[in-house]
Amino acid sequence: MEIGVAIFATDDALDPASVARLAEERGYESLFFPEHSHIPAARLTPYRGGGDLPRRYWRTYDLFVALAAAATATRRLRIGSGICLVVQRDPIYLAKETASIDHLSGGRFEFGVGAGWNREEMLNHGTDPKVRMHILRERIEAVKVIWSEAEASYRGRYVNFEGICSWPKPLQRPHPPILVGGRGPTVFDRVLSYGDGWFPNHAGDVIERSRELLARADRRISLQVMGVPADPHVLEAYEKAGFDRAVHWLPSAKRSVIERAMDDFERAVAEYRGH
Repeated sequence: MEIGVAIFATDDALDPASVARLAEERGYESLFFPEHSHIPAARLTPYRGGGDLPRRYWRTYDLFVALAAAATATRRLRIGSGICLVVQRDPIYLAKETASIDHLSGGRFEFGVGAGWNREEMLNHGTDPKVRMHILRERIEAVKVIWSEAEASYRGRYVNFEGICSWPKPLQRPHPPILVGGRGPTVFDRVLSYGDGWFPNHAGDVIERSRELLARADRRISLQVMGVPADPHVLEAYEKAGFDRAVHWLPSAKRSVIERAMDDFERAVAEYRGH
């Protein structure tokens, strides 16, 4: 099982390029960045973590700017979106951004996708939260068409374009891995429709539910998990369940704080691996 890290790359913490170099130097396989374009000052949607929304949510760099910085600062590290809020992004630009990152990184991009949870944030982008899953599907399908065809067309209810030319194309073939986030009741429909893997947040039911997903799948589906604690027993359980990657959250902080968090997690990884 591969081991990665993730961080909210913010303007008041260690910069994304430095985090990426640090992760690569310390032997991590991957680094993921989440995104929020903004956080509405007044909102009704509760924070899923409970309590007040942490300030890192409205201090993040743009996702693809952070990924570009990480790409140019490293040589081997897989870099990815964890996750990209597809329903808040134009699909034609999104195809260009993702393909560009894949090119700039030498084919190291992982495309984690989702619809998000903050309904007021979606509304500010003109997205109706009630149909966000339909929008997500069409935009992912449209991006895949643009990635793969010299002259791309797509006709849907929410996405429509005819005969467009967009380059570069991704280096990875057939395309960068599409990792579908979320743990909702219909998430497996999305994974099986257009995903290459399932990328939920760590929770007590993830391993059990992964068995249901694999039983439904008619092709290989990668199992990956975000937000694992620094606990060797948790890591071992995910490996035994067939997960391909486990990702640990780092604090949005200065280098010394991040390094201490890495030290703690690496001790757990060493114990789980029997070192």
